[in-house]
Amino acid sequence: MTDVLPQTRGRLKVYLGYAAGVGKTFQMLADAHELKQRGVDVVIGYLEPHGRKDTIARAEGLELIPRKKVVYRATSFEEMDLEVILQRRPQVCVVDEFAHSNVPGSAHAKRWEDVLTLLDAGIDVLTTLNIQHLESLNDQVWQMSGVRVRETVPDWVMKQADEVVMVDLTPRALLNRLERGVVYPPEKARRALENFFQESTLVALRELALRQTAHEVEIRQVTPPEFEGATDPGAPGEAAAAPTPSGSRDRILVHLTEHPSTAMLIRRGRRVADYLQTECFGVYVLTVSDFAKLPREKREAIERHLNFARNLHLETHVLEGSDVVETLMTFARLHRITQIFVARPQYSRWPAFLGINLVHRIVAEARDMQVTIVAERRRERRN
Repeated sequence: MTDVLPQTRGRLKVYLGYAAGVGKTFQMLADAHELKQRGVDVVIGYLEPHGRKDTIARAEGLELIPRKKVVYRATSFEEMDLEVILQRRPQVCVVDEFAHSNVPGSAHAKRWEDVLTLLDAGIDVLTTLNIQHLESLNDQVWQMSGVRVRETVPDWVMKQADEVVMVDLTPRALLNRLERGVVYPPEKARRALENFFQESTLVALRELALRQTAHEVEIRQVTPPEFEGATDPGAPGEAAAAPTPSGSRDRILVHLTEHPSTAMLIRRGRRVADYLQTECFGVYVLTVSDFAKLPREKREAIERHLNFARNLHLETHVLEGSDVVETLMTFARLHRITQIFVARPQYSRWPAFLGINLVHRIVAEARDMQVTIVAERRRERRN
């Protein structure tokens, strides 16, 4: 006997914050309780309260699915038990920490992949995410905080959310909570105050989260039907539903190379494309007859950037041509490209002359297109 596929896909609601401790999980659990009171079948698939007493107390009365033990390198870890949840088939599943990386040996590498599986099974999901875990903002967050976030969620996944609710708290109030030991134990709180939780960083992250929430609202055309597990659909901070079909005539091309700054370039191109709601292409020009003939380090770097671009849903192309600029321009005009993103060459080294010449030629040839030369930012030392 085969499983019956759901007629409709589950709905996704994301509780967005700018830092740990603003109250995302608490609000998510409060909404879950309200759903239960309305007769909705709700379970907690995964909860990470970080020892916070108010969060633990808020989870009481909700069915909790036991975690699955995964052994990795002779150490036992606990992860969300996706299989049990699918067998249980609740109407709504609460899944904390959307950006979490699963232990090797789990069904998926990332928790957001687990969530997509639940949605495909027709299960609604409530989940939490901090703004620094959105992939396209990785470079901006690093510039603001000095922390390079490794666990990220691709923007195309975030775009699948039916609702985005920003859970807000002023930076000063958050720092007070941290100092009182509400967010972390004393030693961890002290380290946080010395690093990520500086007030200037929190203010910048909060502004970033507010802008992102406004963007999430803007790209959804109409107010959705009330989320099966939502509170007031007109509450401040909540997004509308369906993505607006792209009316933009813009098309973006990101020039891929082996240089490390290419990852930053891909994020920038993807983010601009999302704001314009348009297509984005990642293009590498191969100047030799066979990709395998490239030096190993260069080949691996290019493959890494191509895979990264694909993960962010750029349409990637490897073109063959002895003249990089001519090959890029032919592709750009064939695909009606309006904007080209290239990395700023490094002026401090002699081989960069080729890069400078390349960028100058692209600017000269692409007179009917906008060329954006993106510099790789370097963080200044804090006083």
